[in-house]
Amino acid sequence: MVNAAKTLSTATTAAKPFVKWVGGKRQLLPELVKRVPSDFGRYYEPFVGGGALFFHLQPQRACLTDINPDLVNLYAVIRDKVGELIEDLRQHVYEKTYFYQLRGADRTPNYQSWTDVQKASRFIYLNKTCYNGLYRVNSKGQFNAPFGRYTNPTILDVDNLYSCHHALRKAVIEEADFYAVRRRIRANDFVYFDPPYAPLSTTASFTGYTKGGFDTDMQYALRDLCRTLDNRSVRFMLSNSSAPLILDLYAEFNIDFVYATRAINSKAGKRGKIPEVVVTNYEY
Repeated sequence: MVNAAKTLSTATTAAKPFVKWVGGKRQLLPELVKRVPSDFGRYYEPFVGGGALFFHLQPQRACLTDINPDLVNLYAVIRDKVGELIEDLRQHVYEKTYFYQLRGADRTPNYQSWTDVQKASRFIYLNKTCYNGLYRVNSKGQFNAPFGRYTNPTILDVDNLYSCHHALRKAVIEEADFYAVRRRIRANDFVYFDPPYAPLSTTASFTGYTKGGFDTDMQYALRDLCRTLDNRSVRFMLSNSSAPLILDLYAEFNIDFVYATRAINSKAGKRGKIPEVVVTNYEY
């Protein structure tokens, strides 16, 4: 096996997620990092989202995937065309009318002719200026989160974009569902799963970051994939809610409770600490 210290970048620069993301893991990083194996081959993250753990670890060999095509495009642009992205981001203004004009661009026929850089720039702008950083799409895959009210939102963070570019230089970035991890995975690799969480109640579900959502059947399918990886001696770590469904699905593995603040709730008084779970198939 490869020592983790040798797996991580030898010229690590501080990097943080370049988008806000529902269920982002920045506040839980200490809990996650201490559970990462001390040695592994390649790092896999099938639900990359904001990529907080990846940007903290900055492994030299990584495969990052997601089924959100706009998010995958953004990652690829930051890896390959960060300078062009920065220049395009300079044009944006924080203004309500401008926001809705840009939000509505994907409803127009000429949106298909936009470049990958233009689409990535639009993604960052909408993410930084929409309500509560809530990236949400409708059944047609069109962004539909409303305008957010901020004092001075940071639309362009040049230093962090370059830091993220550095971390992503050697990463494989693909649009793919979580099943795709089976194609390349080897016994000494490490997988971190951060899927859309199982709802704690009938009103708590949020899976609108893709047009297809993530239902109970998919939670079962992900558990079955974890069993397959375990049988192949592949180590995995998984985050999810503490819903009874999740506790039952992963009862055969190691389950630890951690606590996170609810980032998205219409009532500020209900944004307290709630238990989540971290599942592993190994001791740490």
